[in-house]
Amino acid sequence: MVLFGCDFSSAPTARKPIVIAVGELAGADRVRLTSLQRFATLQAWGEWLCATPSWTGGFDFPFSLPRELVEHLRWPLQWKPLMAHYASLSRAEIRETFAAFCAARPVGGKFAHRATDGPAGSSPSMKWVNPPVAYMLHAGVPRLLAADARIPGLHAGSGADRIALEAYPGLLARELIGRRSYKSDDLQKQTSERHAARADLLAALEAGTTRLGLRLSITKPQRAELLADARGDDIDAVLCLLQAAWGLQRADSPGPGHGLPESVDPLEGWIVSA
Repeated sequence: MVLFGCDFSSAPTARKPIVIAVGELAGADRVRLTSLQRFATLQAWGEWLCATPSWTGGFDFPFSLPRELVEHLRWPLQWKPLMAHYASLSRAEIRETFAAFCAARPVGGKFAHRATDGPAGSSPSMKWVNPPVAYMLHAGVPRLLAADARIPGLHAGSGADRIALEAYPGLLARELIGRRSYKSDDLQKQTSERHAARADLLAALEAGTTRLGLRLSITKPQRAELLADARGDDIDAVLCLLQAAWGLQRADSPGPGHGLPESVDPLEGWIVSA
């Protein structure tokens, strides 16, 4: 069983790849980082998912849309048909449809939210800018389905060898360092203050001072690599790895398992550990 966290991009490149933090449970309270892997294309990432026979992964992109939005648009109310319909749309069609929905709503309530957004502090999955999570959903979920992943609470799949959990690194990062910014894609904003925030975040992860009850185990070179990544993609993948490990420990919990609420909406899904 491969355990990993995935920092995702809907348009990866060699300079801004999809990052996979591979790790393993080492005892009841420790997660050891074993490697960081990078994929410059969606195809290469999807092929890796299909070629890896058994895994549990935490993925930093939304797995579904808000029920309120889906009902308003009269799209399918079952998750798999909804995803098939969504995948059939172009990004331009998604943007136009969601922009029209927002334009008809009052200031302060433009976006519809999933139930998990509140406790997770996550962006609404219909946002198409800053961050473009609607496009990440559009690019990511079809490849999870192509890998025949089981998505607890949403999709049974045909086997139990690949488990996809929706993760959100910001949830864990805020618990440890509050609202301090620890990353930026903008070179001018890759400051010493953000470097210090990454150092504090890593120190807290290694000390295990989170409600997940897990400590991160990394080598000195790995620590240096994580600190040096001013974009924060590597640390985000590690944060998702820890959330995936927490879910794996609770694979047999009641309801959909993996620590997800028993009452999770089967259309919207849930962010692991939220």
